[in-house]
Amino acid sequence: MNEFKKFISRGNVMEMAVGLIMATYFGAIVKSLVNDILMPPIGKLLGGIDFSKMKYIIQEAIPAAADGSTAAISEVAINYGEFINTIITFLIVSFAIFMVVKVYNNMKDKLSKEEAKTPEATPAPSKEEVLLTEIRDLLKK
Repeated sequence: MNEFKKFISRGNVMEMAVGLIMATYFGAIVKSLVNDILMPPIGKLLGGIDFSKMKYIIQEAIPAAADGSTAAISEVAINYGEFINTIITFLIVSFAIFMVVKVYNNMKDKLSKEEAKTPEATPAPSKEEVLLTEIRDLLKK
């Protein structure tokens, strides 16, 4: 149990968990952006097409008989309009992630360049070195 506590308390695990939660909701926001904001005007420009309703019907739905003698058969269809929406959502999310990674890499490069410019301070001599230096100076006199 202690090993698990150490693992969870690490900064990277918490950052990863926060990133995963943020990505989940970011994906939901982008999906709503595509389905509710972008696709209606695009559909209107293309002649009133509703992409979410676009499908190729393989078999029509058959309702159940009123007397209950036959069961209902649901429609079998290929929903390519939803697939188009999903592709557009993917492209937007991947572009956003690309931009975030690009900004992160630029910041990381700037920090590493600044660290390279900053000279490291020479460490103070140890007590032994100071003592040996004093002995050397006394012997010279």
